[in-house]
Amino acid sequence: MEDNKKIKGFSKLSKRGKIKWIVENFFKDPETVTREMLSYWHSNEDQQKILDGFSENTISNFPMPYGVAPNFEINGKTYCVPMVIEESSVVAAASSAAKFWMERDGFKTEILSTTKLGQVSFKWSGSQELFTTHFPKIKAKLIKESKQITNNMEKRGGGILDIELIDLTDKEKELYQLKCSFETCDSMGANFINSCLEQFAKSLASYVEKELIEGKLNVIMCILSNYTPDCLVRASVECKVEDLGVFAGAMPPEVFAERFKDAVTIAHLDEYRASTHNKGIFNGVDAVVLATGNDFRAIEACGHTYAARNGSYRSLSYCKVENGMFKFWLDLPLAVGTVGGLTNLHPMAKRSLELLGNPSSQELMEIIAATGLAQNFAALRSLVTTGIQKGHMKMHLQNILISMNASEKEIYNAVEYFKENVVSFSAVREFLENLRSGKQIIA
Repeated sequence: MEDNKKIKGFSKLSKRGKIKWIVENFFKDPETVTREMLSYWHSNEDQQKILDGFSENTISNFPMPYGVAPNFEINGKTYCVPMVIEESSVVAAASSAAKFWMERDGFKTEILSTTKLGQVSFKWSGSQELFTTHFPKIKAKLIKESKQITNNMEKRGGGILDIELIDLTDKEKELYQLKCSFETCDSMGANFINSCLEQFAKSLASYVEKELIEGKLNVIMCILSNYTPDCLVRASVECKVEDLGVFAGAMPPEVFAERFKDAVTIAHLDEYRASTHNKGIFNGVDAVVLATGNDFRAIEACGHTYAARNGSYRSLSYCKVENGMFKFWLDLPLAVGTVGGLTNLHPMAKRSLELLGNPSSQELMEIIAATGLAQNFAALRSLVTTGIQKGHMKMHLQNILISMNASEKEIYNAVEYFKENVVSFSAVREFLENLRSGKQIIA
């Protein structure tokens, strides 16, 4: 029976054929599972074909909530930010923080740099001095022979910025890299960069064969780097401490500001806290990245590497309270695109960009960074005032009620009841039991 779970030629089956094999071999109720799989197919066949083309062995779609966070004022311009995320309270928190700062002159952002990187890793058995001496000629050859790839990008203002020789022989015998920097304009640029790198490898091999015959070259790999510390955006908020206002529990602004600063400091000192702190930032970042058809995995990998760039993992955000001023800011490496890839193909990604006013890649970097900062502010505000669970569990109440098969009337009554009561799984369960037994008064 176990052999039925092995198959040859699975990729050649039709979608219905794939579903049939899967449900018959892995599920107890094949008919129900089949109906569920089919129910998530897009009703528009053309749209479904587009979705199927994004990946391999597709059998259905996996819907995610698509929400919006209004009232984001960034550099004097107002945005309604699209967010794709399944976690309760994230969109609400971003919206709340956006409204808070809209009343205090909004978010300020700036692009610090937009350079993206790629690497050609290779081994060279010959003279280190000889290779270094020849490198200026090698570099010129690499740039010249990649012109057929770079011409169009150069017309848009991008292209190859530099090629550096990195000597790694102190770490691994005969190992070197070409560290290559690029400007890819509004494109994320992965295909462009990788195409350039592979051409560099060919040109490098050609030069070595003709000019450096006394050494042996072995190209190991050519690939872009998702670590882009020079593709950097800053987002910040600032106001007088007194203008922060009074917080929950009648907490004065001076106390709030100091607690908030301390919370950020802890995330710079303690990697356990920093991990959760930065995860909160990426709650906002990833949601916008997904909504616009960009690669959240690459952005997360880059962000976390950047957070550890000085040898220990730290907060990506910073806070100062000086001379009566509260300042909170975030520096984040973000390599995103607004043309090419899913940004053009995914129907909702296109709508997301339209919702944002069809921004350039740099403007999108600014919007994403501001959303991450808003999310971080909202989380820290809760942590240093009411605690995170009060707001989070209120937002999670609907999910708890649905998991307990509550009716619409029961949901309505529960929402009213828990406006003034603490939400927990046990409290909701007890409320429903009392409601169903007649012990709880129905509104």
